[in-house]
Amino acid sequence: MKMKFILRLGSLRVAWFLLALLAVGAPVLAQTPFSGPGSEGATLAPPSLPSLLPNGLPVPTLPPAAQQDILQRMRDAAAGRTPTQAGPQAGPQVGPLPAPSAPAPPPVAASAPSALAENLSQIEAFFAERLGLPLRQFGYDSFAGGARTPPAIGALPGDYVIGRDDELVLALRGRTRATLNLRVQRDGTILTPDLPPIPAAGRTLSELRADLEARAARDLPGTETYVSIGQVRQISVFVAGEVQRPGMQTVTALSSVLDALMQAGGPRRTGSLRAIRVEGPAGRRSIDLYAVITGEGGEADLTLREGERIIVPPLGSVVAVAGEVTRPGIYELPARATSAPLATVLRLAGDPLRPAGNRFLVQGTDAGGRRSFAEISPRETVRRGDSVLVQPGADVVANQLRLAGHVTAPVTRAAGRNGTSLRALLNDARLVRADPYPRMAVVLRLDPATRGRRFLPFDLSRSLRGEIDLPLAEGDEVIVLGQSDIAWLASPPVQRALRGEAPAEDACPALTQLAIATRSAPARFAHARGAGFPEIGTPGCPPVFREYPQLLGFLLDTSVLLSGEVRQPGLFPLLDDTGLDLLLAAAGGATDGADLSAIELAREPTDQSGAHPLSRLLLDLRSGNFRAVRLSPRDVIRIPRGFSDRESGPVVLAGEAVRPGTYDIRRGERLSELLARAGGLTPQAYPYGAVFTRDSVRRRQQEGFARTARDLETSLVQVAAGQAVAGGRAQGVDVGSAITAGRELAASLRQAQAAGRMVVEADPVQLAAHPERDVLLEPGDLIVIPKRPNEVTVVGAVLNPGSLQFQSGWRASDYTRAAGGPQRFADTARAFVVLPNGQATPAGLSAWQAGNTPIPPGSLIVIPQDPSPYETWGFIRDLTQVLSQVTISSAALAVIARELR
Repeated sequence: MKMKFILRLGSLRVAWFLLALLAVGAPVLAQTPFSGPGSEGATLAPPSLPSLLPNGLPVPTLPPAAQQDILQRMRDAAAGRTPTQAGPQAGPQVGPLPAPSAPAPPPVAASAPSALAENLSQIEAFFAERLGLPLRQFGYDSFAGGARTPPAIGALPGDYVIGRDDELVLALRGRTRATLNLRVQRDGTILTPDLPPIPAAGRTLSELRADLEARAARDLPGTETYVSIGQVRQISVFVAGEVQRPGMQTVTALSSVLDALMQAGGPRRTGSLRAIRVEGPAGRRSIDLYAVITGEGGEADLTLREGERIIVPPLGSVVAVAGEVTRPGIYELPARATSAPLATVLRLAGDPLRPAGNRFLVQGTDAGGRRSFAEISPRETVRRGDSVLVQPGADVVANQLRLAGHVTAPVTRAAGRNGTSLRALLNDARLVRADPYPRMAVVLRLDPATRGRRFLPFDLSRSLRGEIDLPLAEGDEVIVLGQSDIAWLASPPVQRALRGEAPAEDACPALTQLAIATRSAPARFAHARGAGFPEIGTPGCPPVFREYPQLLGFLLDTSVLLSGEVRQPGLFPLLDDTGLDLLLAAAGGATDGADLSAIELAREPTDQSGAHPLSRLLLDLRSGNFRAVRLSPRDVIRIPRGFSDRESGPVVLAGEAVRPGTYDIRRGERLSELLARAGGLTPQAYPYGAVFTRDSVRRRQQEGFARTARDLETSLVQVAAGQAVAGGRAQGVDVGSAITAGRELAASLRQAQAAGRMVVEADPVQLAAHPERDVLLEPGDLIVIPKRPNEVTVVGAVLNPGSLQFQSGWRASDYTRAAGGPQRFADTARAFVVLPNGQATPAGLSAWQAGNTPIPPGSLIVIPQDPSPYETWGFIRDLTQVLSQVTISSAALAVIARELR
């Protein structure tokens, strides 16, 4: 026996050696042209495997494709290439070689299931038309991937049944050491060198392992045996019926019914998943794949044996389930069943999303073929073709409480059977964000009878301290307000809405409602409109007023106006009978300059049935007993400022002072006192050229420039209409050019910057001698003491305008001659001098003018153009005065800029 086994192994080695030699020569032969007659230009065909082995045994039958693949791999090995390095002529690369006599697997059309999945089947289209939404047939997507290459096999279970063509690996360790690869013969036995033939087919791996161990212990003492499966045999299974690729399928012996169905492309959507039949030598059985896919029901026998056939019958009865279920879809009823309990179908769909309170609307077909609707319970049955729509019985919120607004995060709580209180909802103060408004929060309550909502205010500070409690009802929303929400009540957008101005289209909806309410009842928010808050900035709408637009009007109705000497004036919502001390605490307290002896309290009458006057009270609260003053909504509190001789702003002293800088002043303080506080003037100071500017004067000058520009434009209109000058065209006057020049002058006047300069005396010696010249200071005044200049400037209609060195005793005519003299069209009669102190005097250049005095240093001589022939026009007569004012302002601004540089 041992010799026979060795001879057979030797014969196999010789055969594979010859095949290798043949493969080495195959590439050369395949590329050698055949020169025989009638075969010009042809090449030799690839060689085929020999029909007999060297010992005369026949070669196992292989399909032609398998033979060509074997030869190609031999040629690649001889050439030193791997199978992946073969050229284009090497043929297609395939997977592991099939076992002998096994047919080659057909090509897999993997794209067929995915292409089908893109379209609705007839069943899916039927229910989509009824329900108005597409549903998929359940279970068929499990086969959408097509056939896959089986993974590498590890250790096989002990109950694996060995069959013909299985390859076993037998390892002997001990006295006898060998590793044998044994294939189960046709007669079901395996042959070993040292043991007699051992029956293997039909036995489990555990039984064979135990038999080999017993034989080795008996025939090979001191030797241990180890048995494993080297290669699993392949079997052929016929798959028929409603599958994508019916026919013979080649699978391994370990494959299941699912593997064979996957190899066949999976069942069609017209095939059943719950009545698959498996027939073979061992009998007939039915498989319900729903038990495999859903994990419910009994266990299905999915084992597959050689010679069995799988039949997928047509689809059975189906029912559609849609709506609020875990897995909407179309489900097949059990085999040969035309109806099923609704509870069973709902379990297939994963059960409803809600554990209770569901409505089951069934759409079926009556005896006349018409659609019929009915509401059923889960205990009732559904029939073939029915569609079930799962809907909530009443999709409403019950037993809910909500905490919103100025909180760390919105909180939803359950009301509970016995109700919940405000103290229980706000049991942790950390739920409220920092800086809440302590004096009021609201509960938004829904009236169960009318379904209307109303606000219930409460004191948030006392609630957080546990001093008060409020029972909460189902659906209540507790809204906490922040300091920023309360500050928004006095913002410009709210003030404009209180005046009835329509907000922008994308504005806060609360502002729109407020503007409508104000126009409907103007006196409703009269207390809030009397605040007079400055309209600075445009803050955005807080989120709480976007979520609750009605809250803005409610807070204004319950607010108290606090103005005057408080750190944070504004509108503060309060509960009735709240003390003034709590209001002042919410506003940050009174300022240090508040006059507590004359606090004004204005209150509207509580009885609105008749005409009652508004009551005002003056309260003396210097004792600090603010708590005794009890407030009501719509009250107005004004805290005045106590009298103080300190002005509200400083003045600035710049230039040639010993200690220039910014000084605060008291009421009635004069310029001489300020100069004395600054240490006097330096020796280089030129007090005659001091520039003194004041904000109030600047505003008046700027208004004068704008008024003159308007008058000038009005005169231009009159000239254009021919009402100011008669016969202007006859005199050859270019009216169009004059109007253009006038418009440019008007534009220049509007753009001119007024200095706000006042003519003052700044010489301390003169102020001491003439106290009536000592000017009173106001907040915002600017005093600039320049250095003594050494030039006189000549501008206007002269040949060489510019600055000339100061000459003692020179008059305006002297400086004009030094500048080249007046031009041809100069109007010397209207020439003027701007003195260093800001005054303007005639220059005295004409023959009929007298009083031509010497010019001090730092003066500005202005010689205007002759206005002829336009001097008869009304808008030309006053231009000299306007130009004088502009020149004075320009000169003052130049001195300020030079000294503050």
